[in-house]
Amino acid sequence: MNVACAFDHAGVPLRETVITALQSAGHEPQDLGVADDYPDVALSVCRAVIQGEAERGVVVCGSGAGVSVACCKIPGIRATVAHDHYTAEQCVGHDNCNVLCIGARVVGTAIAAELVQTFAGAAFTGEERHVRRLGKIDALERDGLHANLEGS
Repeated sequence: MNVACAFDHAGVPLRETVITALQSAGHEPQDLGVADDYPDVALSVCRAVIQGEAERGVVVCGSGAGVSVACCKIPGIRATVAHDHYTAEQCVGHDNCNVLCIGARVVGTAIAAELVQTFAGAAFTGEERHVRRLGKIDALERDGLHANLEGS
């Protein structure tokens, strides 16, 4: 799997770990580099995913929160912070997330390596209930507060 990766100034300590972990699991990481401001790295990864240059993305900042907020502003991106194995797998399996956000000040190298490998190796289940819920997410993205979710 082709995975776009980028890091803000606080995410740099996990840069080599993320790239190496993806490579060792048989994935193709695209290192999109480093920027001081987390919205910049979020945008670079999201652009790669939306334009089809990468199937998924990994963005690392200090907490994971800032890049998650920034990524979720981009239509078509489903990003989340995951600092545990269950969430890193479930966010793809149930929610079809396409961007993983990690906090370099929250997890160490061993956990970060496990997270990116789990995320990149996970697959969306396609179960009806998950597809239905993603349809509601699409309606929220499209219609915002005007969305009618009950019939979705």
